[in-house]
Amino acid sequence: MLFLGIKKIIQMAYKFGTKAIHAGQSPDPSTGAIMTPIFQTSTFVQASPGKHQGYAYARGKNPTRSALEDCLAALENAKHALCFSSGMGATDAVAKLLKPGDEVITGNDLYGGTYRMFTKVFANYGIKFHFVDLHDAQNIQNYINKNTKLIWVETPTNPTMKIVDIAACAKIAKASNITFAVDNTFASPYLQNPIDLGADIVMHSVTKYLGGHSDVIMGALMMNDETLYERLAFIHNSCGATPGPMDSFLVLRGIKTLHLRMKAHCENGKAVAHFLRNHPKVDKVYWPGFEDHPNHEIAKTQMRDFGGMISFTTKNACIEDTFKLASSFKVFSLAESLGGVESLINHPATMTHASIPKADRETAGVVDSLLRLSVGVEDIEDLLEDLAQALA
Repeated sequence: MLFLGIKKIIQMAYKFGTKAIHAGQSPDPSTGAIMTPIFQTSTFVQASPGKHQGYAYARGKNPTRSALEDCLAALENAKHALCFSSGMGATDAVAKLLKPGDEVITGNDLYGGTYRMFTKVFANYGIKFHFVDLHDAQNIQNYINKNTKLIWVETPTNPTMKIVDIAACAKIAKASNITFAVDNTFASPYLQNPIDLGADIVMHSVTKYLGGHSDVIMGALMMNDETLYERLAFIHNSCGATPGPMDSFLVLRGIKTLHLRMKAHCENGKAVAHFLRNHPKVDKVYWPGFEDHPNHEIAKTQMRDFGGMISFTTKNACIEDTFKLASSFKVFSLAESLGGVESLINHPATMTHASIPKADRETAGVVDSLLRLSVGVEDIEDLLEDLAQALA
């Protein structure tokens, strides 16, 4: 195959946008097609038992998915990547590295789906989870013991945009030989590369910025360590949470404009954040680009820009008022998910974080009046006008 040589050259020598377009891909050798073909097949013919061209059964490997995995690895400056049928499928695979009696340290304002998986699924198998305020990475030290096997963080966090010091967490994890995983979904590899900062595993909900067009459900893991890759690849194949070739093709197509989209998300996000901060009806605005945002200096160090995710609360708003506001937009759409080209608004307390107990949600800042924006790439004048009319 032509893929391998080009993948290595792209990964080592070229800038982000060039890698997003070319890494892991080359013209199809049989036709010259510039786009990676969709290998829509469940199985592959073998010359004799065990003698094949690297592909035997499509749950294990598929050429379209392999091209995407090589591209994703290049974007995160990793040696390996594995694609899953969802972000939760990728998270599930990491959790399956654990055994009864193991302990996990994670943030206290996780994505609700991750919290639900940890507390309602894996806690039933004797795994203990500590939900910690990670604003100060040193808080991790208070929970480390001989059973601690995984540190799992999001940064920026969903939805309060807290910034966690990746390098500081990595140093703590390595000192105690603990696997360190970072959910990099909110930043995308365009803005942040946790492996460069010491993470062992990077997780993405590929559904979001990487796919970028709200038409794919997918997750991914990236890593450097060969043994860790082999363990996760075994889980990947054995448990079967693998995406199909059509979804892989859609992400390969979408990812070619990731660098262009992220520039627009960041530009629009900055304008929306400042508009909201200056609006008389808005109370708090959570966006890491503000100089007074907690750990802003860390964000400046580990991120290249501040992204298009913003959360805010309005003054003296009850949940009924918040629902009314969420339903008053014309350009922003009220929906789950984030990271697509279209702008979305979300009510975390009843949507993405509904599985977290109310008291725990509110302690982490996920109050009933909080709304989360995924700022898209529409014309900024239209987005600001939409915010103005909804808040009027």
